[in-house]
Amino acid sequence: MYACQQHKINATSDVMAVIEFICSEANKLTNCGIYYSRQVFFKMHRYVGKAEIDQLLKNNLHFRALRSAVAQQVLHGVVESFNSYKRLSKMFKRGEYKVLPRLPNYRKKGGLAVATYPARWVKLQDGMLKFSLGTQVKAWFNIEAFAVPMPSNLDFKSIKEFRFVPRNGCFYLEFVYKESWDKAIPYSEEALGIDPGTNNWMTCVSTTGKSFIVDGRFVKSQNQWYNKQITQLKTGKPEKYWDDQLAAITERRNRQMRDNINKAARFIVNWCLVNGIGTVVFGWNQGNKDSVNFGKRNNQNFVQMPTSRLKDRIEALCEQYEIEFVETEESYTSKASFLDNDFLPTLGEKPEGWKPSGKRSKRGLYKAANGQIINADCNGASNILRKVAIQLGINLAKVCRAGLKLPKRYGLDGLSKSYRKRGEACLLDRVTTSA
Repeated sequence: MYACQQHKINATSDVMAVIEFICSEANKLTNCGIYYSRQVFFKMHRYVGKAEIDQLLKNNLHFRALRSAVAQQVLHGVVESFNSYKRLSKMFKRGEYKVLPRLPNYRKKGGLAVATYPARWVKLQDGMLKFSLGTQVKAWFNIEAFAVPMPSNLDFKSIKEFRFVPRNGCFYLEFVYKESWDKAIPYSEEALGIDPGTNNWMTCVSTTGKSFIVDGRFVKSQNQWYNKQITQLKTGKPEKYWDDQLAAITERRNRQMRDNINKAARFIVNWCLVNGIGTVVFGWNQGNKDSVNFGKRNNQNFVQMPTSRLKDRIEALCEQYEIEFVETEESYTSKASFLDNDFLPTLGEKPEGWKPSGKRSKRGLYKAANGQIINADCNGASNILRKVAIQLGINLAKVCRAGLKLPKRYGLDGLSKSYRKRGEACLLDRVTTSA
């Protein structure tokens, strides 16, 4: 499994100018590759291969402006995007993918693109990473290489590639390295169901009888403050107005969201390690943000929550620690009563006359047919487990009213830095015990 870390680049103006030039040339070369690939697709009805596009564009001015290995990485990214379109098109025709895929289009003219250096073309000298430039650049500007600091918390030998990532007026250096877990983790039949939301960002119910909530109000408040700042700065300006201050505010908000995602995902996976969870079931409807109708304010709060990225991060961590990750559609899980074992229809297949036994009441509570009260989001998370209980062999005997009534709430702003070590220490104990 590959992981990555990003570090913001703070260098001299000369170095920053070189990095900007590289990313600019990468953007232009990407458009050249897209143009050729689209023409081949439209006129010859086939897809371009990596060797073919390398051979055709090796004398291109933008190709020669980059290190050859970097230019090839740019063009290979174009080929991979067309191959992804090819696979999605086949899935769409078979009915396995509901959204009609679109052929890769051109990048914005004058923009910046990611430039990737394979590790073999980067040297470490006196704590500085040395990146060589293309022969054409050497002839133009008499510059052979540039250097940026190497982070002290990473092992240079373990890094597979370096990526220069432009974003909102800043440049980041992304380090990609292989991360593996060589311990055999004991198998567990316990499962955790996750129901995503807004104020309750992640409501989690486990087959051990425990439940908890990852609070989303802190994330929502950050988004609201960002929206307020953007509105103030753009008042009286054209719709597409943008400046450095807007870019800086947006970049700060994006860093906050990435931090929230990493904290929440790490906390949930560590909770699974501590409590011996072997399967994570995530409730998710594809395209559920495309046509929401909760009202203007609630729509904005829901759509801006980075839940999809959090789901992907949880899945990646589950893969790393050998926890099975299952994604299931969550239709009618909030309406149906878990305590009454209501039938759970699939989206678009609700039987005529179907009605839930209970109902959602005020203040986030759900009332079952016999009058029992539980947390409404815990009811949804429990039903998400029930959606896949038969095919996965999940035992729901310990999921009862006592564990669903008062879930423990965790705020992202209150998590300490030691929670990761606690989870991994518990995992090592489980591995040692099983051995």
